[in-house]
Amino acid sequence: MLAALLLLAGLGAWQLYTVAGSVDTFILPAPSDVIASLWDDRALLWSNFTVTAREMGVGLAVSLALGVALAVALHESRTTRRAVYPLLIASQTIPVVLVAPLLVTWFGYGITPKVAIVALVCFFPIVVPTLSALGAVDPGQRKLMSTLGASRWQLLRHVEAPSALPALFVGARLSVAVGAIAAVLAETAGSESGLGHLMLQSIPQLETARAFAAVAVLSLFSLALYLGLTLAQRRLLPWAPLRPEGPTP
Repeated sequence: MLAALLLLAGLGAWQLYTVAGSVDTFILPAPSDVIASLWDDRALLWSNFTVTAREMGVGLAVSLALGVALAVALHESRTTRRAVYPLLIASQTIPVVLVAPLLVTWFGYGITPKVAIVALVCFFPIVVPTLSALGAVDPGQRKLMSTLGASRWQLLRHVEAPSALPALFVGARLSVAVGAIAAVLAETAGSESGLGHLMLQSIPQLETARAFAAVAVLSLFSLALYLGLTLAQRRLLPWAPLRPEGPTP
């Protein structure tokens, strides 16, 4: 309820600011104009939304699979971790705007470069918390499994992997937020459809309300994915308490 009240207060202040004429509507449309565009342009928004949603869905799935595989590989081999982890950190300093045109040149204007960009951006938030959780298992549990004669695979399967699942869900939820940004950047680099492409077309046409409506649709979709992952964690991991991402005060 508090978040809803803050949102309504922000929208109200935004509406009053635009009605007062402090800024031209083709730069900052009023919330009422954005809501009207959501209805008037619903067919156009929907057709482009399905493209972006598919790019995000496939990209998140790829990043999840590759991220878990790399986290396990880094956890199992200290040599691999020393060699690859610094490169993984360094890869996050490369701007996506430099990589996106290159991927478009290689793979064309289809879904492949968009999926690749989403996967690249979402990859890091999945690997880091999962790798950290795999190595943070209680030493007492490791000692107990060793006493029982458990193999390395049994330790990973029965102790380390279950302990890392909450962190994996945290990384997946964080990836949903950055995945939306990645999809838009990928589409603005070169595409024929999608919400990012629609924004890029709408702004020069002075259809700023339509561009903001596309942002609203993308935000709602990301929020739905986030809530879906939260519900999935509650259902699949009832023993793991949900905590907000970020530092605890």
